[in-house]
Amino acid sequence: MTGLVRYEVDDHAVAFVTLDSPATRNALSDELLDDLLAALDDAAADAEVRVLVLGSSHERVFSAGGDLKAFAADVPTIAKYAALDRFPRLYRAIGELGKPVICAAGGDVLAGAFGLALACDLVIAKEGVRFGCPEINVGVFPFMISALIYRNVDRLKANELMMLGEPIDATEAARLNLVNAVVPADDFDEVVREWAHKLAAKSPLLMRMGKDAIAATRDLSLPDALSALRSQLALAFTTEDIVEGVTAFRDKRDPVWKER
Repeated sequence: MTGLVRYEVDDHAVAFVTLDSPATRNALSDELLDDLLAALDDAAADAEVRVLVLGSSHERVFSAGGDLKAFAADVPTIAKYAALDRFPRLYRAIGELGKPVICAAGGDVLAGAFGLALACDLVIAKEGVRFGCPEINVGVFPFMISALIYRNVDRLKANELMMLGEPIDATEAARLNLVNAVVPADDFDEVVREWAHKLAAKSPLLMRMGKDAIAATRDLSLPDALSALRSQLALAFTTEDIVEGVTAFRDKRDPVWKER
């Protein structure tokens, strides 16, 4: 890693991955994206990690999005095309992590970072932060993140966000179901930790199976999705964690998960 992303694991098995390039407003440069991909690999490989929280060290900006200097750089088009592979790899890595990912939007989430937030499983926003796609204002279009936007936003509103380039605040984002919770600044860090710790208390095995099933069936037809999910449910019945979860519920105690 180049030091643009911090990686820490707390005593509740939560990995906190923090974008830490405040001088660039956490621009998604090749170097930062490589660090972020490496952090995701570390979290995926660590059996002790149950949840990942993606946040920012900048007080007002989660990330300003893609590195505009790189967009305008005088380098061969084929080199730019190859570098852009980092974005789909990143979005896929979050979906295929096998562990829930919370986007802790403590600052403005703009351009490519908007797609990054939408790739996460849950989004918690601090009051007053903005979400948007300002690329069109500088002669770019949000090509890469449009696939994520269209999977999360109604068509006409998605077009408005991408074509006008005007941001929306956290309250409007919540109304559009783009964030799960809007939290006052003084409570933000505490609420993020509470949500992360609640997730970490669930069965890591069933959480992974569930997240994998969602990723595999989201774009299937209903009959194909139901067939695949039936198989996954049958497989879940073979796990010790289902037995433990039901037993703990009946015994009115906290479950002790046995499988990862």
